[in-house]
Amino acid sequence: MDKIVEISLPPGEHLNEQLWKERAIKKSGLDFSDIKEIDLIKRSIDSRGKRPVYRMKIRVSTNESGGMPILRHKGKLQKSENGERVIVVGAGPAGYFAALQLLEHGCKPIVVDRGKDVRARRRDLRQIQQFGVVNPDSNYCFGEGGAGTYSDGKLYTRSKKRGNFQKVLEILHEHGAPNDILVEAHPHIGSNKLPRIVQAIRETIEEFGGEVHFGYKVTDFLMDECTVNGVLINGEIELKGRSVILATGHSARDIYLLLHQKGIEIEAKPFALGVRIEHPQSLIDSIQYNMANRGENLPASSYSLACQIGGKGVFSFCMCPGGLIVPASTAPGEIVVNGMSLSRRDSPYANAGTVVSVQPEELVRNVDLVHPLTCMEFQTSVEQMVFKHGDGSQSAPAQRLTDFVSGKSSSSLPSSSYIPGLLSRRVDEILPSAIVNSLQKAVMEFDQKMKGYLTEEAVVVATESRTSSPVRIPRDSQSLMHPQVRGLYPCGEGAGYAGGIMSAAMDGQKVATAVVNAISLSTI
Repeated sequence: MDKIVEISLPPGEHLNEQLWKERAIKKSGLDFSDIKEIDLIKRSIDSRGKRPVYRMKIRVSTNESGGMPILRHKGKLQKSENGERVIVVGAGPAGYFAALQLLEHGCKPIVVDRGKDVRARRRDLRQIQQFGVVNPDSNYCFGEGGAGTYSDGKLYTRSKKRGNFQKVLEILHEHGAPNDILVEAHPHIGSNKLPRIVQAIRETIEEFGGEVHFGYKVTDFLMDECTVNGVLINGEIELKGRSVILATGHSARDIYLLLHQKGIEIEAKPFALGVRIEHPQSLIDSIQYNMANRGENLPASSYSLACQIGGKGVFSFCMCPGGLIVPASTAPGEIVVNGMSLSRRDSPYANAGTVVSVQPEELVRNVDLVHPLTCMEFQTSVEQMVFKHGDGSQSAPAQRLTDFVSGKSSSSLPSSSYIPGLLSRRVDEILPSAIVNSLQKAVMEFDQKMKGYLTEEAVVVATESRTSSPVRIPRDSQSLMHPQVRGLYPCGEGAGYAGGIMSAAMDGQKVATAVVNAISLSTI
């Protein structure tokens, strides 16, 4: 017999294994002599009361099964040197998890990425951080592991029903992620640890006969009428394959342009645009935990805020407790910022994207004039406008939060985690007025939900604009193939079907399974 019980313990006591097991046994009502196993299933922090507590879900069992199983997925992979070749464009979570899924079925994934491997990529990140030099093929968005590798490594998603959520966690754990990701309600790896895990996944792909190529930029699709049969790399290398999984991430604007130029259907997709708002972490802790000092047994606190302003959604995005703001531009002449945290989340700052939803029809005078690239072009124009109000580097226009809301210049700025530096500018006059108006009203509402949120200690940094892809690449709901091009499989965040590491990884698995099914049908 299994019984699932829930208990609550104060911070610190939750680490006492003997204590929580005793509490679980007592609550289960089972006889101590009959109990064979006790396993922690899930752990989360509840800070809604006067003092935060850890809520723990525990399995108490009279059966002897060897403990809660942690499945090992590497043993399911097949050597695939002679398997069906499948080209996977993009070495982010969608691409890598698609490759692993293909290997389960004996297919041979050929993964190509315009960027560099995780180690070499660090040099380009230093160039943009320290010197403002943007490599358009290797940056915080492009390269092995995708945008998530160096922007926090959060493993939380609301889209668990879209795929095998637990399998993704187990694969990450198998490749070096800590045990905590299997039990935490909001698992997190950290940008200092995730690169090693990404590299380990690549090594597994190669061990079983897959290929991974960096510096391989797709410049064309090889077509035979309405069927794709490969890709052209760097304008000269032809890679042939009957199936192409397109998992390029939300910032590969050249791919959207290429698809449009070739007459392959794409469509404008709603996205969100706004700013990063950074607070002292100690302030957020005091608001969320209701205590001046959280101590060593509580992590840096986070928040999630959302409201409706004039029918438009305004919400916090990618909240990074104990984190840093980083430059996420993918081309010279633009300012884009994002957030990240290391595994310890020990920075004295907390930041979150605070963004306003943007619908394609809002950007044109007539809904009939919506172009597939309407949202992408608007997104680009705002990023370039913000850059023009800077000093020609990656230093970002910024304004105290109180000044942003009241519409006045900031004579000084608070300290910030943003290494390229902040420039005191009227962000409220640089960004589109509709975005600013919504943000100003939302911030006042957020302050009602989190007393102390609206403070001069907080700073607004422009621009947070890469929350999701501004373009969707359509696919058939059953085959997951592009409805117009046989053999082309749009996948992940860049195609408009995911938003973050976990949902992208699950979509990669889902699309790879569809590819395998199509290959099986073609050989009958």
